[in-house]
Order: sequence, then C-alpha cells, then structure tokens
Amino acid sequence: MQRQPPKLGRVQLQIMQVLWDVGNVTARQITDRLSETQPIAHSTVQTLLRQMEDKGLVGHKVEDRVFLFYPIYQRTEVAGTLAHDLLKQVFQGSLYGLVSSLLTEERVSADELGRIRKLIDSHEAAELKVGDNNG
Repeated sequence: MQRQPPKLGRVQLQIMQVLWDVGNVTARQITDRLSETQPIAHSTVQTLLRQMEDKGLVGHKVEDRVFLFYPIYQRTEVAGTLAHDLLKQVFQGSLYGLVSSLLTEERVSADELGRIRKLIDSHEAAELKVGDNNG
C-alpha cells in the first residue's frame, strides 16, 4: 500500500519545492529562498517546518549544531496527490475536463504535445494488453 502525503498549504508546498530543488538546507536558507519572490518572516518558516516535521513531511539532521531539513516525500508523490485532489474537487473526477482545461488555458509546445501523445499511446496499449489477458 502506497503512503499518502499529508495535505499541504501554499507556503508548505513552497518550502517543499525548496527542499526538492536544493536538498538539505537550513531554515534560514529556506527563508532566504522564499523571500526572493515574496517576503516571509523567518519565524513563520521555522513554525511551518516544525508543523511539517510533526506531520511527517520533512525530517532534519544536525550537522555542526545546525539543523538541516530534508523532504520525506518525493515531488512525484506530492504531485500525484495534488493532481488527484484537483481532479476530484474541481473536475468531479473528469480527466477529460482537467486535460481540456489545461490544453485550453496553457501554452503547450509541440514537443510537450508529442510527449503527451506518447504517454496516451503507451497507456492505451497497456489497457488493451490488460483487456486481452482478461478476455
């Protein structure tokens, strides 16, 4: 059974993105990185890190009396949960609705469209194979 990441708030997700991008970092480094786009108090980052550690989202190790934080969940695990929540909550489970919205609202390169086609083709072939085995 696959573990399910706890729900993340907006700033918690931003903290996770720093951890995924940079790796083991201090709370101060996270604050500095987040402050590049929008001011955030260091005490807020520290509080959120404690909460995230209590939820099992992040861990820490101590090096030279400094806490270095690291993610417990990988980006793909959290992305999958967020995508699933979006699909259920906004699109009532309609994958077509989600994809249609993204393709309509977002600029998609020819390369990315080709990758999406390959993904669909691969998924379709796998479904056909499963159907053959059940028939």
